[in-house]
Amino acid sequence: MNILKKYVLLSGLLLVTASGFCQNFKVVLDAGHGGDDSGTHHNGYKEKEIVLSTVLKIGKILESEPGLEVVYTRKTDVFVELRERANHANRERADLFVSVHCNGVNNGAAYGTETFVMGLNRSDMNLDVAKQENSVIFKEKGHEKNYGGFDPNRPETTLLLRLGQEENINRSLVLATRVKNGFKSLERHDRGIKQIPLWVLDATTMPGVLIELGFVSNKNEGAYLDSDAGQNELARTIANAIISYKDLMTGNKVKEADFEKPISTDKETVPVAKQKDETPEAAATAAGVVFKVQISASTRDLATTPSNFKGLKTISKVKEGKLIRYFYGETNEYQQTGSMVAAAKAKGFSSAFVVPFKNGKIISMQEALK
Repeated sequence: MNILKKYVLLSGLLLVTASGFCQNFKVVLDAGHGGDDSGTHHNGYKEKEIVLSTVLKIGKILESEPGLEVVYTRKTDVFVELRERANHANRERADLFVSVHCNGVNNGAAYGTETFVMGLNRSDMNLDVAKQENSVIFKEKGHEKNYGGFDPNRPETTLLLRLGQEENINRSLVLATRVKNGFKSLERHDRGIKQIPLWVLDATTMPGVLIELGFVSNKNEGAYLDSDAGQNELARTIANAIISYKDLMTGNKVKEADFEKPISTDKETVPVAKQKDETPEAAATAAGVVFKVQISASTRDLATTPSNFKGLKTISKVKEGKLIRYFYGETNEYQQTGSMVAAAKAKGFSSAFVVPFKNGKIISMQEALK
């Protein structure tokens, strides 16, 4: 099996997602804390209760979405160990992991939403998890034939695993941006997207985010978080972000109204009109960012002719040490990348994903969409 096929196998089966082997796009929803662990609690509001209620609302919305499968780390008031939450997602070979929490501090004035993605300074831990998950193939009879001699301990494999790490972080940032935009449309105060070493994200082998809905220590925000109307708004917004992300990653058309205010509360609400020049995607265009779709990586230096890439045209490549990354297409409109990913996957490049460039150099998705 050549390295291109190994990369597809690694990215599609053993590292990031199960999308190539599972009919549905699988999301693991994780309600933080539970049981004896109440999480943060202030003003009579308990984190474990708020996040469970909100997660169940998110799940109910997602379960009605065609092609989307929902898995829960808990559906009742029980304690689940942190490592078991991550292990559960890894065993399910999920496409996405979403953990929901609430904030709480002694300062009652703090308020607002936050979205976290995997910290880059802990990426080696996640790499070790991926290697451990991959090692299970040695327990299978005939693994040499079934996996084409694939060895998760080879240096070549480590290069590809690190590439998958970058893919996971970029995809996590795409989802985090959609969550952030959704909260802004609800006129919730946004405290930004942050990358820090959160174990539950670092120990999962797929893209994921941890969402802080707000501060229960703030009386006004706590009351909102504890209300059915507030939870409905937040659940719909998070669900819309997940659906939009799923559509982008599977090549479906992203809905134009994903981030409009979807649910009325006790007060009359009016959907916030989306100004095209205010979106991160538009800002990226204005900043001279272009987007390409990575379709493969190899130590072989291939000519960028359509015959080498199943008929795809507009192929470019970037060399990083011994590894060469191959890209399809180019656009400065982020919303057009969905169709580009779909075209690449239709040709058999099942691990295709979006990579941003600026001045000819690869940049992070967070930098591109900030």
